Amino acid sequence: MSTYVYGIARAGHPEPEQEILGIGDPPRPVRVVRGGDLAAIVSDCPERLRPKRRDLLAHQHVLTEAGADGAVLPLRFGSLSDSDEAVREVLAEHAEHYKAQLDDLNGRVEYNVKAAHREEDVLRRVLAEEPEIRALNEANQASGGGAYQDKLRLGELIANAVRAREVSDAHTVETALTPRAEQSRPGPEGSGWLVNLSFLMRREDASAFLEAADRLGADNPHLELLVNGPLPPYSFVRPLESAAAE
Repeated sequence: MSTYVYGIARAGHPEPEQEILGIGDPPRPVRVVRGGDLAAIVSDCPERLRPKRRDLLAHQHVLTEAGADGAVLPLRFGSLSDSDEAVREVLAEHAEHYKAQLDDLNGRVEYNVKAAHREEDVLRRVLAEEPEIRALNEANQASGGGAYQDKLRLGELIANAVRAREVSDAHTVETALTPRAEQSRPGPEGSGWLVNLSFLMRREDASAFLEAADRLGADNPHLELLVNGPLPPYSFVRPLESAAAE
């Protein structure tokens, strides 16, 4: 049976006082595999592992529980090794890489912020703030809807204005929140959000970050903001491939 790896910690990381259950159905008990100066938080891996919601949540739960006892470098869902002994070999081979990242991310958490336009609110703002669009819209309404070319022109003007506001609002979000964090990273593109950013910060700075996010939402009611955290700092873990390239 393969070994599933949740994260990496220092060798002195304590065993959990109470049993932590991880992925699988039934859930597999979590254990600590130690090797040299490091330790890995692991469990047995079920056959045919799939990114089901239950297992994704279990992966994050294990990292949250283990992180309460000390710094844990979180690995992405689906990190596997052939055996516990193979895990020890990886810990030994890449010990300096892992120890440096544990130092960098110690006491840090991640918050992910997504933003989208509230469509009707944005359209109202565009009509109120763009004189050409407002005038053409009023003229079309006065003429019973307007000619085809006038409707087409109005649609183009509105689409261009909304795209420009997307760029402007994305900059507003980034400018408001980036100073409250140590680092930021973009999330996957094409997700339907005009902003998808992850922020790294010290755990004790999170309240100031959340207050800034609340102010941002209050000042920009046309934005739908989704703030998720605190999370293990997944987005700020450097993969082994990048370490080898440095």
